Amino acid sequence: MNVCVTGGSSGIGFAIASEYVRRGSDVAIIARTPAKLEQAVEKLRALRTGDTHVLGANANLTSESETRAAFEELFSQGFEPDLLINSAGVIIPGEFCTMRSEDFDKNIDCGFWSVINPCRVMAPRMKERKRGHIVNVSSVAGYLGIYGYTGYSAAKFGIMGFTEALRFELKPYDVHVSVVCPPDTETPALEYEKTLRPPETDAAAGTIKALPPEVVGARVVRDIEKKRFYIIPDFQSKFYFYLKGIWPGIFFRVVDSAVASVRKAQ
Repeated sequence: MNVCVTGGSSGIGFAIASEYVRRGSDVAIIARTPAKLEQAVEKLRALRTGDTHVLGANANLTSESETRAAFEELFSQGFEPDLLINSAGVIIPGEFCTMRSEDFDKNIDCGFWSVINPCRVMAPRMKERKRGHIVNVSSVAGYLGIYGYTGYSAAKFGIMGFTEALRFELKPYDVHVSVVCPPDTETPALEYEKTLRPPETDAAAGTIKALPPEVVGARVVRDIEKKRFYIIPDFQSKFYFYLKGIWPGIFFRVVDSAVASVRKAQ
């Protein structure tokens, strides 16, 4: 099986790519930073146990033209993805009223268009072949509005709606579609992200702990194999997914209470 992972040079994307390499799939990763891309390809090749191929392509996926060029590079090498996993994105927290407009826009560009553009390339090809699987990485912030994450939540809520609609359009052609909603994951990007978070964010999160990327990657691959639509790697995130769907007022009360407690202590 040919697996293409965007944002595959680090974090969850790299963990998923690693899992597929270990399982003997041919893997291609797409990333925007050439040095990180090269290092990641070398690390993935070190995991090979047979004739597995690992390819890399460079692109800023917020650009449709760069995205198409990266995939054309893979096609020219005989690599046609059977499974596309869109994991590219950035997270820049901050309260909406004080956040720089360029940071808000970057959340939207990198969190939304970096998923849409690869789908623009691969969805028609999979539809024509009548096979394939597209997996879009959203977030817990894609179904729970999180304090301090207006830009990121806007992008990831958008990915949830886009992916649900795409599922209906591609199902008649035997093309599977899934959406992943991971919680905080232990990466260097998360450590930087935490320096930008308002204190209300951590208060609302309570005792929820970040997961290792290897754990998230393995659980995502497991659920992809089961062809699940909603892929939520941990129990607490699943609990809040169903709680908000059944009784959204409880979710609002929990977060409002956490925010009030922080304000009271200030």
